Amino acid sequence: MDTLGYLSNGFGVAFSPLNLLLAALGSIVGTMVGVLPGLGPVNAVAMLVPVVFALGLPPESSLILMAAIYIGSEYGGRISAILINVPGEASAVMTAIEGYPLARQGKAGIALSLSAGTSFVGSAIATLGIVIAAPLLARWALAFGPVEYVALMVFAFACLTGLLTDKPVKALLAIAIGLGISTIGIDANSGVYRYTFGSANLVDGVQFATVVIGLFAISELLIMLEGMRSGTSQPVKQLGRPLFNRAEALFVAMSAIRGSVIGFFVGILPGAGGTVASALAYTTEKRVVERSDSAGSKFGDGDLRGLASVEAANNSASNSNFIPMLTLGIPSSGTTAIMLGVLTLYNLTPGPALFNSQPDLVWGLIASLFIGNVMLLALNIPLVGFFAKMLSVPAWVLVPFIVVVSAIGVYSGKSATFDLVLMVGIGVVAYILRRSGVPMAPLILGLVLGKILEQSLRRALSISGGDPLIIWSSPIAIVLWAMAVGALLLPMILPRIARWRKTALVEAE
Repeated sequence: MDTLGYLSNGFGVAFSPLNLLLAALGSIVGTMVGVLPGLGPVNAVAMLVPVVFALGLPPESSLILMAAIYIGSEYGGRISAILINVPGEASAVMTAIEGYPLARQGKAGIALSLSAGTSFVGSAIATLGIVIAAPLLARWALAFGPVEYVALMVFAFACLTGLLTDKPVKALLAIAIGLGISTIGIDANSGVYRYTFGSANLVDGVQFATVVIGLFAISELLIMLEGMRSGTSQPVKQLGRPLFNRAEALFVAMSAIRGSVIGFFVGILPGAGGTVASALAYTTEKRVVERSDSAGSKFGDGDLRGLASVEAANNSASNSNFIPMLTLGIPSSGTTAIMLGVLTLYNLTPGPALFNSQPDLVWGLIASLFIGNVMLLALNIPLVGFFAKMLSVPAWVLVPFIVVVSAIGVYSGKSATFDLVLMVGIGVVAYILRRSGVPMAPLILGLVLGKILEQSLRRALSISGGDPLIIWSSPIAIVLWAMAVGALLLPMILPRIARWRKTALVEAE
């Protein structure tokens, strides 16, 4: 049977009443999970494992429900990022850079609806890519070992640092702080306690929700309260249109496509995911726009193209994450790792043989991704006006609400009051850093990618017997290192060359 035949059978599985109901339920739950900072799709899916077995669901139905929650959380993560500058997911950090300024300008409805639309585009392109090229691209992903991952992580850091040409030193400082936080806790290899200062609460490290809520929510509240006290706070402009128009859709069309393609290829790499994809898509889009339209670029102040590229990329990556899971049996994220575990509990062996032994399960899951994305678009667009009205709530009501939601998100992680105190402490430090002009996005990137970088570096050094030259030993790694150097140096060198040429032309005249 050819691919279209398998996909047709897959839609037959996905369109069964039970699976349609589970996809709809997963889409709703996933959106709610994404909106609430700190919960995350990993926790939501993990809590579902005993439920699906208690209900006696077949394996394809269980995976469809979990997949809907996974992709739904990517949709939901953008809502709190755009409205209150608190990313619901790590991949939504870049969304806040352009989405929050748009909301402050009275364009929350446009930003929310446009992000929903571009998220659908990214997901649709990635799902189509899974159908067409999954086996081929899975083989390509095998070329990435620990050496290549070290270079890829450094390239991601270099892209974001090179993007902030006006403050590269502060960006590097932020990355270093993020990497430092990622090393707190037990060393997974040696079992040594690192930077715990004798506190049992830091043995497992600092949870992501504590850091991201402290960095964004608490520091934003402090800035908001400072503005209210001094009378310098800028009120949110009156809400405009609830939906984007045709002109805006055409304006961001190429940005969404570029972000989708970047997200698709990054998502294939185990461990990379939407965070790396959104960072690379944002930096790429900024450079493309600056070369073609330097006068009209508003990156950092609310540019629709930056928002579209990021949302398309992280949703594309979350869908293409299923390629290594289905074809190689390699988890590409925490959520897909749990889904692989569920397969083994059903006595199914993940990997290439799964396509032949369980075609209904594999193609039913792929077909459900198409259906789930349509459901998410239909669910999110009508609710844009409702979410946007949150900004019209008075600050004296909104501030306590954000604090309560943030505290619940942090406390639900480990049920420890220590994390609440740490959240406030991080928020105060973040307030000082933001007032000093230190960007927060590189810090979060350092935190999220720090563990991947460390583990990859250790594996590479183990292979070479401690020889550091191994990180330049493969052609892919050499190309990525060269690109990282270029991403760091070119943004600083090119303006100087342009000024030198301009001066030379003036003198020649």
